[in-house]
Amino acid sequence: MNSKQKNAILSSIILTLMASVSVAQEHHHHNELQITKPEPPKIFLDKSPRVVAYQLKRLDNQRLLMVEREATDPKYIPVYQAILTRPGMTAQFRLEAISSLSKLLSKNTTQIVTESISNLETKTSEQIKTAEQLIELLIGQPKSELMEMRSIFEASSSSSNEYERVAAFAALCASEGGSSCFAEAKKSPAQLTSLLNAFQYSIDQDIKDALLEQIIAAFNHSTDLNVQIAAIKAMGYAQTQSQRRYEMLIQSFENNALRDASVNTLLTIPKQDRPEAANQKLAELLVKYAEETPAEERTSNAFTNAMQLADQSLSMLGSSKAKDFRKRLDAVTVRMIRIRTVEEEMRYDVPFFAVQAGKPIQIVLENHDLMPHNLVITRPGKLKPVAQSGLNAGPTGGASGLAYVPDSDDVLYATDMVASDAQVRLTFDAPSEPGEYPYVCTFPQHWYRMYGVMVVVEDLDQWLNDPQEPANPIGNNRSFVNSWTVQDLEAEVDAGVRGRTTSIGANLFNEASCRGCHRLAGEGGVIGPDLSKVVAKWKGNRKELLREIFEPSYRVDEAYQMQKILTVDGQTLTGIRISEDNDKVVLMTNPEATEPITILQDDIEVMAPSAISMMPKALLDQYTKDEIFEIIAFIESSQQP
Repeated sequence: MNSKQKNAILSSIILTLMASVSVAQEHHHHNELQITKPEPPKIFLDKSPRVVAYQLKRLDNQRLLMVEREATDPKYIPVYQAILTRPGMTAQFRLEAISSLSKLLSKNTTQIVTESISNLETKTSEQIKTAEQLIELLIGQPKSELMEMRSIFEASSSSSNEYERVAAFAALCASEGGSSCFAEAKKSPAQLTSLLNAFQYSIDQDIKDALLEQIIAAFNHSTDLNVQIAAIKAMGYAQTQSQRRYEMLIQSFENNALRDASVNTLLTIPKQDRPEAANQKLAELLVKYAEETPAEERTSNAFTNAMQLADQSLSMLGSSKAKDFRKRLDAVTVRMIRIRTVEEEMRYDVPFFAVQAGKPIQIVLENHDLMPHNLVITRPGKLKPVAQSGLNAGPTGGASGLAYVPDSDDVLYATDMVASDAQVRLTFDAPSEPGEYPYVCTFPQHWYRMYGVMVVVEDLDQWLNDPQEPANPIGNNRSFVNSWTVQDLEAEVDAGVRGRTTSIGANLFNEASCRGCHRLAGEGGVIGPDLSKVVAKWKGNRKELLREIFEPSYRVDEAYQMQKILTVDGQTLTGIRISEDNDKVVLMTNPEATEPITILQDDIEVMAPSAISMMPKALLDQYTKDEIFEIIAFIESSQQP
């Protein structure tokens, strides 16, 4: 096959795939997704460490997890070490590896994680993500164990390995409250930078707030640019002294080298905590910055971020002042609205925004999720029919050729599917007629969570002075209740499910869209695992059932694990691997597909599994504790023998 033929085949595959995701809808003649599993690999663990490491490195994650292992025999140490440090492993298997290595090596779990971080390679984005996941596991270890290893962390804080330094400082802060972290970090700019970078991890908020003064001191007293930038970023993780931080960061905005970091941190400060006089000064600086930025640089992410901050600042000014500034901005750039997808939650981070009728606007859609998404703006009241018609449009799209975008007069503007870690810009003139125009992701079955509203108004600045939240476009009147965790409910779940009403739980199960993805009692979708025997699977352990709901990425059934493929021509594709051999990979690419597609191995640059579940987090954050117990009781009452 010549290169032209290969490219033609690959182009056809890419057109069909359209960076699509998820797993198959039920086939007309199948009730379950059929997956071909590879044969368990034969690994010779009695060879030299180098040979064993080579054998394990050649295995993908699926085959690595099929290797025999037992926490009572030291010969399996390399297997557990490979599992712990392999990109794409779920938390379930990393924790198994940590526990097993602790027994086999007679070391506490904190030592195991620390040593694993120090031995990691961090050359690729997947390896870096693994390092970040291990740092989170490290600071989640018992505080007593972290305290016992203080001397080791202090030694590691001067390592040449950046992530080992960050991990050491994160552990010191998490265990000691950060009392001595800065004294240790002041030995070098590299150490101080690593300490400041540690604040992005899940250290207790009280500790971050208590160390704000030292973060500010590091910024004020250091002449090292990396330290200053890291300090500005660290300020964004504090939640106290908002006004002081806001005024400080406005000063650093005027330094070109610090501007981008300052903008990003300024965006984290709640609008109600921004002093009026300082906000007006910032608005002037931002408008001036826009006027002085060359046209070719006005599509950069840095400029987009600055214009989001400008939009926020203008919304806080009086209508007359805002109009003057907006007129100057309109002369040099189109108004930008940045919308990001929220990783693992299948939603946009902007639930609504306003635009002035007839004025040009540019939406920047950034996809930070594993799944690809699009953004389609519809006529008022037409979200659901447009989204449902997107299924019929399919991956080749309607008349526009955009994937899952129907050929309909109800579609006003639309993007194509945006792959993971990519972005697209959609520029158009806002409708001339005021109203509430929904926007939605039309990839099959995403619409019930992924939507928002573009409010078109006659006078934007007047609306921004007194914004009114639009009606929910799908009629969902629920509001946020709590970011539920397993720990919130595990002590009460056994008593909580008693005496519940099956019909109430069934209605809530449907309302939460659970049945759209999961089969239960013979009904529902097959995008996710069948729940008809889930209670037996966990032997009645309701804590594990709660974990399935609240921590969907804790463990991912291999039948539903996403594969992320980078092709030789730079395309990023995602799907469920049905089978694989030396010549090809067979993927199921979307919830409504009736047949999988085939990608040639010669056209694949990299294929890596994702440790992220396709099931969104926070699905029940709009439900009360009692309602969650009703759902669990219904699931239990609907089990099959």
